[in-house]
Amino acid sequence: MESYVSIAGKRADRLQLIVTNLHWRYSGVTATNRMVAPKLAQLFRAAWLGSDAPDGIVRMGFADLLNLWLRRTPVIWHARRNNEMIAGVVLKALGWPLKLVFTSAAQRHHTWITRWLIRQMDAIIATSDISASYLKRPATVVTHGVDADRYAPPADRAAAFAEVGLPGRYAIGCFGRVRAQKGTDLFVDTMCELLPRYPDFTAVIVGAITPDQLGFAGELKRKIEAAGLSSRIVITGELPIEQVQRWYQRLTIYAFTSRNEGFGLTLIEAMSVGAALVATRAGAAEIAVEDGVTGVLVPTDDAKALARALEPLLRDPAVASAMGERARKRVLDRFSLDAEANGIAAVYRTLI
Repeated sequence: MESYVSIAGKRADRLQLIVTNLHWRYSGVTATNRMVAPKLAQLFRAAWLGSDAPDGIVRMGFADLLNLWLRRTPVIWHARRNNEMIAGVVLKALGWPLKLVFTSAAQRHHTWITRWLIRQMDAIIATSDISASYLKRPATVVTHGVDADRYAPPADRAAAFAEVGLPGRYAIGCFGRVRAQKGTDLFVDTMCELLPRYPDFTAVIVGAITPDQLGFAGELKRKIEAAGLSSRIVITGELPIEQVQRWYQRLTIYAFTSRNEGFGLTLIEAMSVGAALVATRAGAAEIAVEDGVTGVLVPTDDAKALARALEPLLRDPAVASAMGERARKRVLDRFSLDAEANGIAAVYRTLI
């Protein structure tokens, strides 16, 4: 993709929005940013600064920032991480005409440096009322949305699963980085208990194993091997986003097992593809899921409760399919990408 300068030349004075992604590793924050940025680029003259730029928004390089120095009209600098807030605060102090916006998804008390940075922002967005409650200043709540066209149910879910050649007829998945915070161990423990009784299902874990989690992942693999389930509990590792989307479409059931989360985008991604959902009460689960209707909510860190909730869906995939259809409708009604983009845009318009 071309850079902002190569497309816009010296028209940097027309830029309205810089979407920042100053992070070396693809993460949930990156995923949410990538999803909504092209929608925002339809509403504002926008550019993406950093790695993993999606289609639909032009890129700008760090050198391109020089074109904005001492410009008179303001530019939105939208940060989602501490380092992005720090960069914005420094640039603004040096004369860049920035209006600083920060999106907070964290459901915990912030460190002193984060609290100080938040006080320097011109506007704050929180992804839920819970996240907003941890901020010491007013915030506008805008929940995440999902691209329901990209995360759509497959034409034939059975065929989508069959194409990978794994055992059984159905898939149950748990996506995200392989680590204790995401509850990957809870999922593995539960699958080791349930899968021997349900031979039509294979479990799939899609997510990166970072170097600091090699020991944790190794212990999970040893558990799987000891249970004799190496062919039926599959850890794919990190995959390109297009492959992740296809794996979602192969799922009949999705298990959201996080012990703590900011929002948990995988919740609504799985709901959007029409997978039945069992979710721990973390992140946005309690606002995304209608318990017993579009999913089942269970306590965090409770493998027995997770197993009790999953077993009826494993026993009767038709029940899971019906739940998935209701979950898809819930996303279309409440968690559209357009609604998220419009909510963010309303905040921007108060600043420029």
